[in-house]
Amino acid sequence: MRLSIGVTDFSWPDKLTEELAAVAVAAEDAGLDTLWVPDHLLQADPNSTPDSAMLEAYTTLGFLAARTRRIGLGTMVSAVTFRPASLLIKAVTTLDVLSGGRARFGVGTGHHEGEARAMGLPFPPVAERFEVLEETLRLARRMWDGDSSPFEGTHLRLDRPIGNPRPVRRPRLLIGGAGERKTLRLVARYADACNVFDIPDGGKTVRHKLDVLARHCEAVGRPYGEIEKTISTRLAPGESAEAFAARCAEFAAWGIEHAVVITAGPWSPSSVGTLGRAGALLAG
Repeated sequence: MRLSIGVTDFSWPDKLTEELAAVAVAAEDAGLDTLWVPDHLLQADPNSTPDSAMLEAYTTLGFLAARTRRIGLGTMVSAVTFRPASLLIKAVTTLDVLSGGRARFGVGTGHHEGEARAMGLPFPPVAERFEVLEETLRLARRMWDGDSSPFEGTHLRLDRPIGNPRPVRRPRLLIGGAGERKTLRLVARYADACNVFDIPDGGKTVRHKLDVLARHCEAVGRPYGEIEKTISTRLAPGESAEAFAARCAEFAAWGIEHAVVITAGPWSPSSVGTLGRAGALLAG
């Protein structure tokens, strides 16, 4: 079971830069797999408020790339409506090059219409957003493979999508969301990882979503085992490493391989250490 940290709340009362860097270093020292940040312009954590501190995702990840050496870095997840597709892919590629191959590309259709209206961002109908997402996935693979021939999609048209420098290695691609008809079909066709939510029903929903994904994989002729199954969950205030490790063991029984963990309020090196101890218990 891999463990990762999701840094969603940046409201440290003092020295935001130093606190963020300290959490990243603590996560790396604890042996965590990846540090994920949300790709929002307004704070969207349900335990926070929209006017609370929020950092732009790829600038933040670039900063953290310079402060760490091993830990993966990615967005959970980037909405394809926030940036032109070529710019989004270039940001991920640049992060990968400058971090020595540590970029993870978390991407989805986007869902926060209120944020889009507040910040003047496009928010087309959901069907169009899914079409743009699929074209973005196709374009990313093309650019990472060094194919600069014209790209002609329904929404994306690029005369010469140059992708130099190419990534150190192709960034692992995670598609956010667990919609059964469209999202999980795209996961089966394009992604390296999916992400489901920790719903308190004894694993019923998670098992069902993974069964649906398996059927989509069978339909497209792809081995189900190629896709990493991740779950978004929360470290409860005061939860011990032993209790969290027990929950992760339950996730594993559902078919989950990787837990992405957020917490109420901003992370501290101490709370990150709890995840590290849980990881050690799972490994032992």
